[in-house]
Amino acid sequence: MRVFVAGGTGVLGRRLVPQLVARGHQVTATTHDEAELDLLDRLGADALVMDGLDAMSVGEAVAEAWPDVIAHQMTPRSPAPGDRTGLRHLDHWSALAIRLLTEGTDHLLAAAEATGVAHVVAQSQACWNGVREGGWVKSESDPLDLHEGTAAHEAALAIRYVEDTVVRAGGAALRYGALYGPGASDDQVELIRQRKLPLVGNGAGHSSWVHLDDAAHATVLAVEQKARGVFNIVDDEPAPAREWLPHLAACVGAKPPMRVPTWVARMLAGDVTAIKMTEGRGFSNVKAKWELSWELRYPSWRQGFEEGLA
Repeated sequence: MRVFVAGGTGVLGRRLVPQLVARGHQVTATTHDEAELDLLDRLGADALVMDGLDAMSVGEAVAEAWPDVIAHQMTPRSPAPGDRTGLRHLDHWSALAIRLLTEGTDHLLAAAEATGVAHVVAQSQACWNGVREGGWVKSESDPLDLHEGTAAHEAALAIRYVEDTVVRAGGAALRYGALYGPGASDDQVELIRQRKLPLVGNGAGHSSWVHLDDAAHATVLAVEQKARGVFNIVDDEPAPAREWLPHLAACVGAKPPMRVPTWVARMLAGDVTAIKMTEGRGFSNVKAKWELSWELRYPSWRQGFEEGLA
């Protein structure tokens, strides 16, 4: 098939493009930065510069590629580990992410309709953001937590918007777990090495993880099968912070994480961090494994952290 990857130089796009090419698909991939065109060429894609927030730019790029399917992987480049300037402007980074999830999605769907592209696969999120009631593990039929009253609320609304809009258009929304692997988890690893990512409260909050290569493989399957609906793209083992955080620290040669009371975390890092560590919900991958025939290289973050971070 002719596959259009919007955001081909992101951490997941860089793993997705080679997998699509290896399976015989003709890939057109985009970047907002002309300096990254050579990278996309090396990955085997036809490379285009595109501004995902400009409807005309998106429309022209999709019309030039004339794809069978669009994969929406547009995300802003997150601040590099230790980049204090970037950390001071996380509000700008998150605002850009929200715009790419909302406006960017609208532009891609409009371009798809204009060029007769019948199928779109878009990114969503299933890390720790399941609704905070009932059990610790959520399926696709469970709602996502909108985190009203916290700094995560606007992003949560944007995630819901992507899912509702893309599924209504007959496409698939892939709820990726917390991505790890080269380029995806470097900032978190650096914080752990500096002992700046503590275990909060009882550490009962659950997270779901998925390695970059497994997430890319699931995306390839969703593209090839023209999947419809919502899928949790996570590994087999949702886990509380009190299990995964010490294991990750050990895997990167760091000291065990410090412990802080929940009220201290709320005061220093905000409600979102405290919720993630103490109340977060993980996700089940049963639907994705069954309907997409998805097999994971790293079924558990335990093995993945040991072997798949580098």
